[in-house]
Amino acid sequence: MNTAIHPKDYAQAAPRRVAFLGLGVMGYPMAGHLALAGHRVTVYNRTAAKAATWCAQLAHTGRAASAPTPFDAARAADLVLCCVGNDDDLRAVTLGEGGAFAGMKPGAIFVDHTTASAGVARELGERARKQGLAFIDAPVSGGQAGAQNGALTVMCGGQQTAFDAARPVLMAYARACTLLGENGAGQLAKMVNQICLAGLMQGLAEALAFGQRAGLDMPQVLQVVSQGAAQSWQMEHRGKTMLERRFDFGFAVEWMRKDLGLALTEARRNGASLPVTALIDQFYADVQQMGGQRWDTSSLIQRLP
Repeated sequence: MNTAIHPKDYAQAAPRRVAFLGLGVMGYPMAGHLALAGHRVTVYNRTAAKAATWCAQLAHTGRAASAPTPFDAARAADLVLCCVGNDDDLRAVTLGEGGAFAGMKPGAIFVDHTTASAGVARELGERARKQGLAFIDAPVSGGQAGAQNGALTVMCGGQQTAFDAARPVLMAYARACTLLGENGAGQLAKMVNQICLAGLMQGLAEALAFGQRAGLDMPQVLQVVSQGAAQSWQMEHRGKTMLERRFDFGFAVEWMRKDLGLALTEARRNGASLPVTALIDQFYADVQQMGGQRWDTSSLIQRLP
């Protein structure tokens, strides 16, 4: 695991007591930015050794601690932040006697950065309200590099007052943080993001494979077309590595399939038509069959001759 955390110029925000649950490839640097920005941070991770490593790396701040359970991490916190794997993981760290909700003080805010379903966001939002807490679903875009550089885009669903209180803290690792509606709106916006990303990545894969088959100097072609209407983040940051067939970094195929599965499930519920998304989801299944579960999403080009 790459544990790099690249400090940035942190906006001035009143120091808060914060808990962070989940120290994966995203959560680890996000929690680090909070401590570097001046907040007192208590972390919880299912694998305690990773929490110990994080505390050692941030020990120089004097603001880093760990706790054995989500309950213990959340007890003194003004905000509890979370980035875990899926709906079940999220329920595991929030609910029950050892969950964060049981430990949070009245008026505290829970901010969930997990890419999860809109349904679980609404469910936990309602549970939080009944306990005198606030809940914000706040999935992020920007990947591991965005987390390490403190440059994530955060899409939020929840109440305005809770968002206004949380936003200055979230800006420790964000370049943009926007409230888009009630609970669930953040997760729905992340689905829009992933639908767009899947289509763009497949189009780029086909274009690059076509150009290579045509015998073009593709690095030169990329340089040219990236100056026109076809330019995209994917072309700029993934075009060269796709041509080199390098995929040992970035956002894993298995994570993208999880995210597209959420979008397809929501589409069945709301009646939206996602034929291209469904097809690309199956293309990613092909990549998994090739052994590419952990390859970057740009590995779609591997399916093409």
